Amino acid sequence: MRTYLLIFAGGTLFGLAGLAAVVYYNPMTGANSLSPLSVTGNEVIRLSYSAAAQDTLVYTNDGESQVAPHPPKVLQLWEDTVRRTTATVNVLADSRGQIAGLGVKFSSHSESTNLLNGEVLANSVWHIYLPGRGSLFIEQSENYWNYIHEIVVPAYRSSGDNWRGTWLGNLTSGPGALGTAWVAGGSGRFEGMNTEAVEALSAKAYSVDLGPVAMTGELSIEMPPVEAPQVVDESIDPE
Repeated sequence: MRTYLLIFAGGTLFGLAGLAAVVYYNPMTGANSLSPLSVTGNEVIRLSYSAAAQDTLVYTNDGESQVAPHPPKVLQLWEDTVRRTTATVNVLADSRGQIAGLGVKFSSHSESTNLLNGEVLANSVWHIYLPGRGSLFIEQSENYWNYIHEIVVPAYRSSGDNWRGTWLGNLTSGPGALGTAWVAGGSGRFEGMNTEAVEALSAKAYSVDLGPVAMTGELSIEMPPVEAPQVVDESIDPE
């Protein structure tokens, strides 16, 4: 009986190891660094921010996650209804590196996560405020599979518990058919606007203890074309 139990246990462990290898090395889950908006002919607004918690104005979660809240005395999201949520307040910069406004992001784990399909999903929303220009609301689903596969796992496997390199990838995976986020204009120049956006990450350093160390996020927001006003020739008398 003992021999059979050992064989069963060994077979189970071997099977789990094989499954983990298939999931991790799945060739169907390659990186996606090309933005769906890269081929648009419309104007694209680009807003960047630091993805490192220590660079945010506010970063908070349940207080038990890998990345600690910032600043240290900020209120934590420990209630059952929000304990799987992360909230951040970021300074947003324009394409010239000048401060453009503020972005408040809420994200939470998605129940649609499917490791076999290379999907580590989160649902998130952005509330963006650009003084002198207006406000925007962005809703999206994000897939962190490539980020975890190529940055987080190698960091844990490293003897120094960190990762350094150059990585660029899209986070946005929907709900748009082409893997884009939904955007709704709130006020100012953006009032009444409906369009698409993509969020991407550019990473250079990650720590097992601190999370992102040198990492920049970018929001690319497509601006709908402005319709030219119709000109009425008043010299022609209506019949």
